[in-house]
Amino acid sequence: MTTAYLAITLTAVAANGFSGVAAMLHLKAILPAMERAGVPESWLTFPIGTLKVAGAIGLAVGLLGWRPVGIAAAIGLVLFFVCAIYTHIRASDFSAQFGLAIGFLALNVAALALALRA
Repeated sequence: MTTAYLAITLTAVAANGFSGVAAMLHLKAILPAMERAGVPESWLTFPIGTLKVAGAIGLAVGLLGWRPVGIAAAIGLVLFFVCAIYTHIRASDFSAQFGLAIGFLALNVAALALALRA
């Protein structure tokens, strides 16, 4: 296990976990962007928050030794954020949430690439 793999994946675990919990708690800061993107508030708990938290847990499990689970979680998170970016583009919503989605996509792509190399 390389230092880069550990650092990037731990960052991805923390970021995705925090984002997932924030969605599950329906934090007011994220509600306007979700509305602009056309995402119903009811989706924040499931599927959005649940998938992010599950992805974070899967990445952590991959770090603990079950690397195929971590790889699968990283693939799922990459697909999730590709869909999130697509949703924002279709709604012409280029707010801070759109930028965050791009950042999360990059972080999860890096975690996936490093997991495949480890």
